[in-house]
Amino acid sequence: MKYIIRLEEAAMFAVSLFGLYQLDADGWFYPVLFLGPDISMIGYIAGNAAGAMAYNFFHHKGVAVIIFLAGLYMQNELLLIIGIILFGHSSMDRMFGYGLKLERGFKYTHLGTIGKYKNKK
Repeated sequence: MKYIIRLEEAAMFAVSLFGLYQLDADGWFYPVLFLGPDISMIGYIAGNAAGAMAYNFFHHKGVAVIIFLAGLYMQNELLLIIGIILFGHSSMDRMFGYGLKLERGFKYTHLGTIGKYKNKK
């Protein structure tokens, strides 16, 4: 992934941290930002297609924005925080080169192949 895209994702991650700060979110929300959405990898127990669907749902920025907007509309702080966490986590993952998963396996993403398999087909 190109440096400028990583820089852009880092900026979006920083905005999410600022959003949590502005909402005066409890300190335990910050570790959730880093780890929470990755629980969706459990979906891979049911196979690659189910795993990719579960993972992608919790790592899709569009879903994060919809949840955030629902929080704004309903004036629900928890939904705002959940939307920020999903958005920030997705930005952090993409900053490190991890993208949305393809159905053929966990190592295949919309940004390319990840891990030790990066240069193998």
